[in-house]
Amino acid sequence: MAGYRKLGRTSSQRKALLRNQVTNLLYNGKIVTTEAKAKEIRRIAEHLVALAVREKDNFETVTVTAKVARKDKDGKRVKEVVDGKKVTVYDDVQKEIKKDSASRLHARRQMNKVLYSITEVPAEAAGKKKNTKTVDIADKLFNDIAPKYADRNGGYTRIVKIGQRKGDAAMEVLIELV
Repeated sequence: MAGYRKLGRTSSQRKALLRNQVTNLLYNGKIVTTEAKAKEIRRIAEHLVALAVREKDNFETVTVTAKVARKDKDGKRVKEVVDGKKVTVYDDVQKEIKKDSASRLHARRQMNKVLYSITEVPAEAAGKKKNTKTVDIADKLFNDIAPKYADRNGGYTRIVKIGQRKGDAAMEVLIELV
């Protein structure tokens, strides 16, 4: 007997399907799928959330100095003439950054092995590539999801049966983060 459901797919297709569904579950909070897929998604999602809960406070805050180009009111870089050449003007800026410990960095890399990156497109600027931004789901796990479940020992997802699908009578379920 196998330790997982094959879902009628080759191993690469199955892995891609589960990665996609787990990414969407963690990004949206809930998804609708079949019962067999939901039970497999639950295994992966619970593991990732448990990893995030375990490592959520394992970082130190560091202040660093960065050189940032000065910009005018239109958002363009300010240029200054030095020795007959136009040179961009830079300002020194103090920034607070989170420096992951070794175990948290390892956890982040384990998450990124499973999760896909998501590109978010704002509704008012649809169709323009420069307005898109990528969402770091591992960061969302550490900062948003893990603090909610800090005092909980497992059971981070819930599967609610909806009913049978019209086309093939497969049992549809709603899987959501509790």
